[in-house]
Amino acid sequence: MDTGGNSLPSGADGVKRKVCYFYDPEVGNYYYGQGHPMKPHRIRMTHALLAHYGLLQHMQVHKPFPARDRDLCRFHADDYVNFLRSITPETQQDQLRQLKRFNVGEDCPVFDGLYSFCQTYAGGSVGGAVKLNHGLCDIAINWAGGLHHAKKCEASGFCYVNDIVLAILELLKLHQRVLYVDIDIHHGDGVEEAFYTTDRVMTVSFHKFGDYFPGTGDIRDIGYSKGKYYSLNVPLDDGIDDESYHYLFKPIIGKVMEVFKPGAVVLQCGADSLSGDRLGCFNLSIKGHAECVKFMRSFNVPLLLLGGGGYTIRNVARCWCYETGVALGMEVDDKMPQHEYYEYFGPDYTLHVAPSNMENKNSRTLLEDTRNQLLDNLSKLQHAPSVPFQERPPDIELPEADEDQDDGDERWDPDSDMEVDEERKPIPSRVKREAVEPETKDPEAQKGTAEQARGFDAATDETAVDVSPMPIDEPTMKVEQETLNKAADPMYPKS
Repeated sequence: MDTGGNSLPSGADGVKRKVCYFYDPEVGNYYYGQGHPMKPHRIRMTHALLAHYGLLQHMQVHKPFPARDRDLCRFHADDYVNFLRSITPETQQDQLRQLKRFNVGEDCPVFDGLYSFCQTYAGGSVGGAVKLNHGLCDIAINWAGGLHHAKKCEASGFCYVNDIVLAILELLKLHQRVLYVDIDIHHGDGVEEAFYTTDRVMTVSFHKFGDYFPGTGDIRDIGYSKGKYYSLNVPLDDGIDDESYHYLFKPIIGKVMEVFKPGAVVLQCGADSLSGDRLGCFNLSIKGHAECVKFMRSFNVPLLLLGGGGYTIRNVARCWCYETGVALGMEVDDKMPQHEYYEYFGPDYTLHVAPSNMENKNSRTLLEDTRNQLLDNLSKLQHAPSVPFQERPPDIELPEADEDQDDGDERWDPDSDMEVDEERKPIPSRVKREAVEPETKDPEAQKGTAEQARGFDAATDETAVDVSPMPIDEPTMKVEQETLNKAADPMYPKS
């Protein structure tokens, strides 16, 4: 059934949404190492649920084109990207100084195919932003993305490349203002830091605060210079439940939408804020977590949904499957269909799991104080800040050919997609093994029309990342670029 990506009417607004979904069948093969809590296999589990619930046929399904070096360098430092591209498990012992410099090795290990993994998940997020910019969908989804801790010059918290910052930079080509909302249990520090001094991106993070990674995200951190009051931090304590969470989320986000008036929204849906997460300490149900997606969807603003944390992988897959249904406006049956990872979900084999009876340490008084302080901060914002906007980078032209005929941008077929997955031999359930690095594609084959189709503007090559105002992109030498970054880029480290 070809619905052209249109979802069903949902909620009070009753407006259909066109949804684009990005997925690479190779993503589940990447393996951080034995005992590491981050498991890309969860993305493949999510995809299998979407296939067997019949949700894929209601979306445009795209295989992301890998982000190129120069795409990653729109935010990240050249030498850091070069390092990620060259480092391998075999050569890492010869580069100990570089490993330390770029914070790679422990939480962020070197593994087979590391750079290809970064290219894949970043390509999906930027590709989603491009689809939104061109009006080809209302909601774009990349569950492999959302790696919010990565910095300009270093890895952090299982994150190597900050696909969120790259996607926001893409959205800023069209939109004067972009809102970033983060419901991962960890503070979205990498994204906040990148846009801390601009009023064109507002960052709002709901997170555990107090003796918890990454240690940032105090309610008093509000942005700096032009960005003052454009960073919002909502510190939370252990055991927060659905009711307490939405007591803060809905009025704060409602006010943000009213005063900031974003042209597009990026929602990081980290699932480690769910009850029972291996690394988390919140008590949200899947429906409570998904209520945030439903609420953001209700504003009818172009919406990019990304993944993030989530370490009890059966619950991550449950959550992101259900949230895909929310994006589409489709109810998903609680009874789980039979599929290749069915045994992960026993003994109940249901989509939803009951939250625990853990203590909620967020008292009503504390919640009220937090809400009042943040709403007061928002009252100090000028409504919809004006931005000099005479010129912007040229639009990326997508090819005229029907994307359904393009192998790299293929509509899901009930047979072909899952057969590809099976041919690549998914990791057997409950057994994690090192996987062979995906084949490196010929770089020449990715040029021309394919570059345009994936949505990375060739004209943005080696130009300064400057979010306000927008210059016309002009190619420059790399040496000149580094100078421009240091002098003019608000995201360049000042210390």
